[in-house]
Amino acid sequence: MVKDIPELKGLKRLARLMDAQFRIPGTQIRFGLDGLIGLIPGAGDFISFLISAYILSIAANKGASGFVMGRMALNVLIDSLVGAIPLLGDIFDVAFRANERNVRLLQQHFGEGRHRGSAKKMWIPIVIGLLILFAGLVWLLVKLFQWIFK
Repeated sequence: MVKDIPELKGLKRLARLMDAQFRIPGTQIRFGLDGLIGLIPGAGDFISFLISAYILSIAANKGASGFVMGRMALNVLIDSLVGAIPLLGDIFDVAFRANERNVRLLQQHFGEGRHRGSAKKMWIPIVIGLLILFAGLVWLLVKLFQWIFK
């Protein structure tokens, strides 16, 4: 079991809110605001991306290593890319839970005492790169829908 780190308590609450705050009655299926916000075409996925980027920025400020930041960025990238696909992305958001994965990575990293210094220099390029990829995906989806419905 991953131990709780006091500095990450707020991030843990945010990740739960985004990924697993609610339960579908009569089932064990949990979902969060990420799945609900994602239902807003275009803007919802972007808002979810910004919240995930916020978690990355806090991780960098708290001293997460470049390796952990890279793994976290990969989770955000997967969540953003697949999450941007209408309907399939919303189902994927319920199952993948990138924010909770990222907070667990941070808890393990901090619990093992491997955090040193800060990865502030890394998070800005990572977020900009993710934003460019996200914008490219949105552009591709728009072109695809234009082609399909033409």
